Amino acid sequence: MPTNEQRRETAKRKLERQLERRAAQERRRRLFTIIGSVAGVLLVIGAVVATVILTNKSPDTNASADTSTSTTGDAPTEPPPAGAALPSFAAPANLGADCQYPTTPGEAASKKNDPPRTGKVPTDPAQVSASMTTSQGNIGLQLDNAKAPCTVNSFASLANQGYFNDTPCHRLTTSPGLAVLQCGDPTGKGTGGPGYGFANEYPTNQYQPDDPALQSPVTYPRGTLAMANTGAPGSNGSQFFLVYKDSQLPPNYTAFGTIDATGLATLDKIAAGGVVPGDRGSDDGAPKIPVQIKSLQLD
Repeated sequence: MPTNEQRRETAKRKLERQLERRAAQERRRRLFTIIGSVAGVLLVIGAVVATVILTNKSPDTNASADTSTSTTGDAPTEPPPAGAALPSFAAPANLGADCQYPTTPGEAASKKNDPPRTGKVPTDPAQVSASMTTSQGNIGLQLDNAKAPCTVNSFASLANQGYFNDTPCHRLTTSPGLAVLQCGDPTGKGTGGPGYGFANEYPTNQYQPDDPALQSPVTYPRGTLAMANTGAPGSNGSQFFLVYKDSQLPPNYTAFGTIDATGLATLDKIAAGGVVPGDRGSDDGAPKIPVQIKSLQLD
């Protein structure tokens, strides 16, 4: 028979084991609570981050907040996220069949010019060469007449009239997603145009008008010549931009030509000079190295 002392020792050991089990259970409970709390915080953080990533959009990529049909034009103020390549070209059935250049109400031409011919314009030759001589070097251009005949028709008309001669390139962007030099405004303020407007062509005409893809970015590759616009239909005018690094834009800017190697070297030199910070930020403003178009003519 166990003595009273032995019974007390046994009870004591049993109580100690119970207390140890309770302490261990309490430690596990606290640990699980901490883990649960951390996990909850991480889930919240993850949800916030995911929301930011999924909903983070750059500001309006139109050239201007103005929704009128002004043709003063502008390249977008902020680049959207990186996108796919430009779509393959497929000639629309009516390509170049009815080019129209209506007068822009309330907007006088910034420099005297006669509007280009209207109606059917040829898509042959497919390529038209042009030379742009600037104060910083020469820029050779190949105009894609087979892809954007109405645009080339306007650009060639203005060039033949000396519209671009002795005018500045007023805007340079140097951000990672948007790297362009913008020209074609005789006023040098980004508000000038020829007094008429016309519709987008490639790549916009590769989509249905209500296609959501028109709001998604695509890559305008280095060496692209494209039209600036306000984002409104029919708001192309005289302003154009030269892409010196791959740039991300919605496909609402007519790509109507390419830039030769000499021209890209000239653009690289201009870009290396930097930007005079403007209203759009430190990487978007007038080029620090002033750029003046001395002449722009077809070869």
